[in-house]
Amino acid sequence: MMMADITTAFPAIEILRHEPLAHFTHTKTGGPADYLAFPTNIQETKSLLAYANESHLPVTVVGNASNLIVRDGGIRGLVMILTKMNQITTDGQTVTAEAGASLIKTTQVAQAHALTGLEFAAGIPGSVGGAVFMNAGAYGGEISEVAFSAEVLTTDGEIRTLNQDEFDFGYRHSSIQDYNDIVLSATFALKPGNGQAIQAQMDDLNARRAAKQPLDLPSCGSVFKRPTGHYTGQLIQEAGLQGLKWGGAQVSTKHAGFIVNIDHATATDYLELIHHIQAVIWEKDQVKLETEVRIIGEAPVTEHSK
Repeated sequence: MMMADITTAFPAIEILRHEPLAHFTHTKTGGPADYLAFPTNIQETKSLLAYANESHLPVTVVGNASNLIVRDGGIRGLVMILTKMNQITTDGQTVTAEAGASLIKTTQVAQAHALTGLEFAAGIPGSVGGAVFMNAGAYGGEISEVAFSAEVLTTDGEIRTLNQDEFDFGYRHSSIQDYNDIVLSATFALKPGNGQAIQAQMDDLNARRAAKQPLDLPSCGSVFKRPTGHYTGQLIQEAGLQGLKWGGAQVSTKHAGFIVNIDHATATDYLELIHHIQAVIWEKDQVKLETEVRIIGEAPVTEHSK
């Protein structure tokens, strides 16, 4: 089959052609996807993957695109966003959420059922799939502490269930990254708690987040991993880089570990600013800053320079 047939092969699935991913990323940057699909269930996701494999189309899943930078050249082949797969259910002390479910919404469902363990994630703006994929964490908690199992779709189209000992969780890492599996759903093992106390903790963490982070501007969240023995924001501040503008991107004046889009920034602005920060910190402190944000896609045909 020809690549152009994909939109007619799946008339029931919303599939956009040459759609700018800036419409979906939290930085409001990113080039076009050749094809952007929004499957609504596991079977549609599996069928799209099978079609792409038969047509030799590369496949990329971007989750909620919150901790992501898509280069300005965009992404070739098929991109899938799973946010229409967003059902959340509870069973005793477990909460199961489809990959596209909001992680924030999942914490709210847990609270409504007086289940404790997910409070740390109350303000993380990603999807459940992305959170498991990246082992998302905040305020001393990580997905690895509560993930019980996950249903994944392998690159060859097999549906598998991963158990706790198969995740190989590390700092912002899971085995799902190594095999490029697609998370379909995840089950979290929680504990009985007090609903009011759970809500109070979530409210406290969200208040702390709002006080310290630039939530009013587009960003990809925390840009860099925390280097051993250091605080990234402090290193950037002490290097005199807080507030630095690069094109339409800026090192946040509220939290130096964030880069915000203040004036129609491009992904190239973001990436050049990231590289500049890394170079300055290395020269000044001999500390290697590694990106926590996931960077994917192709560079534009002509990169602009500053």
